[in-house]
Amino acid sequence: MSPAAGDALPLFPLQTVLFPDGLLMLKVFEVRYLDLVSRCLRSGHGFGVVCLRQGAEVGRSEQPVLFEPVGVHARIDQVDSEQPGILKLRCLGQQRFRLEGRPQQLPDGLWQSGFSAVEPDAPSVPGAAMFETVKALSNAIATLRERGQLPFAEPFRLDDAGWVANRWCELLPIPLSAKQKLMALEDPVLRLSVVDGYLRDKQVVR
Repeated sequence: MSPAAGDALPLFPLQTVLFPDGLLMLKVFEVRYLDLVSRCLRSGHGFGVVCLRQGAEVGRSEQPVLFEPVGVHARIDQVDSEQPGILKLRCLGQQRFRLEGRPQQLPDGLWQSGFSAVEPDAPSVPGAAMFETVKALSNAIATLRERGQLPFAEPFRLDDAGWVANRWCELLPIPLSAKQKLMALEDPVLRLSVVDGYLRDKQVVR
């Protein structure tokens, strides 16, 4: 469950881009984030993951902290505590959101912001021209599963353009700024088309 739009959303800034339906593994040890996880587990709410444009993930940065304007709600699916003071989280990306107003840092160091919801991708079947890109992702999933390295959560929705595009974006060695732009792109068919063009340019698919 995500907080309602208009509420203050607790933020977890990272040097990564979370996509809807994407897996996120976190190791939490800072007091502010341990407290955040505790509150999330009690309330059943998640938190917002935003990519850092500038600044540090932990501690207080010497540079001004700047966030990308669009992030993704994260739902905590699993919590493990292998040693005192450290939590390992398995989170799943949910709906996108857009930051509203200027994020505020609380006295304990936690960031929060107002936000508005971004509409989820409309279900769209990949066109025939995308067949090779879909097939290549299916093959990649099979290979990663055999190696025990599967980074995706089931169910696999290979018949959904947005889902296919998002999973490719997670795999591709492209800059964070490019991943961010693709995640924020609200047309899933266009997002998949951009990914398809990249894969063809790199001769991953033909």
